[in-house]
Amino acid sequence: MKIAIGSDHAGFELKEKIKKYLMDKDIDVLDFGTDNKESVDYPDFAEKVGTSVKNKEVEFGILICGTGIGMSIAANKIKGIRAALCTIPEMASLARKHNNANILVLPGRLIGFELATWILDAFLNATFEGGRHERRISKISRLEE
Repeated sequence: MKIAIGSDHAGFELKEKIKKYLMDKDIDVLDFGTDNKESVDYPDFAEKVGTSVKNKEVEFGILICGTGIGMSIAANKIKGIRAALCTIPEMASLARKHNNANILVLPGRLIGFELATWILDAFLNATFEGGRHERRISKISRLEE
């Protein structure tokens, strides 16, 4: 599995910890930055990770900013991206199962590393259920046209 990851300055520390966590699980990580805590603009990183997911260079993306809201808004502007801001594991699982989310967004200032790993694991261990959910995803895709 290969995952793209990116953050702004507020999500930098959590990004670095999650990157190591994934690499320790033998998951390939494509890090789009940022590389330090200096102030940056989150849309730049949402675009890089979102484009990587859209172009199928990776299976999933992870984005982290202070609240997760900005990253979610920015990433969801990219056609084909379904970025889900998740604060508990059940949200992450259902985002994959029901919404076929392809980017997990985490709030770096609102959750700790341990909770972030639980959310991440729930996201990665869930699979899209299809069925009635496929019809809804198709309707979302039509909104992008």
